[in-house]
Amino acid sequence: MFHWASFLTYAVVTAVTPGPNNLMSMSNGSRSGFRGALPFNFGIWLGFSVVMLLCTLFCSVLSALIPQIKLPMLVVGAAYMLYLAWETFRSRGELEAGKAREGFVSGLLLQFVNPKIYVYGIMSMEAYVLPVYHQPLPLAGFALLLAFIGFFFTLCWSAFGAIFQRLFSDHAAVVNTIMALLLVYCAFSLLLT
Repeated sequence: MFHWASFLTYAVVTAVTPGPNNLMSMSNGSRSGFRGALPFNFGIWLGFSVVMLLCTLFCSVLSALIPQIKLPMLVVGAAYMLYLAWETFRSRGELEAGKAREGFVSGLLLQFVNPKIYVYGIMSMEAYVLPVYHQPLPLAGFALLLAFIGFFFTLCWSAFGAIFQRLFSDHAAVVNTIMALLLVYCAFSLLLT
């Protein structure tokens, strides 16, 4: 049985937290407006989709060739989520977007050097999807769903731009505590499946 609540909680918490895509989208949104940031975000979406499909292929081949890897991957994944929870909890909420980049190609290329989405894809597939699904069509569907969730939140970060940064900073302790607790929930739910 597929654990939708745990899967979606992990996907949303991971996608909504600050990372290269979200910070660059926020910066572009605050500089260029929502419409001006769209080409960059569509580049993110395409690149994200390609990376998720590659992660899915990699994980499914690895799981088929070495089925004993599931438990160590779950333990490593849970440990990584607990680390992320700790780092999120103790974060002061200071976001530094750096210099914004614009354009479709910048958003596309960013995905191939963004470690956060590789972890996001591999963990989602190994922990939630591959134990239940094995056919190419559902796996591709999950990969594209993960990419869409990530894309959706980059759009949110662009739309809110500087306003979202201010809200996040003003309420960082509460937001970070909630995000950390959700990550702890995800980590323990991995080990209980």
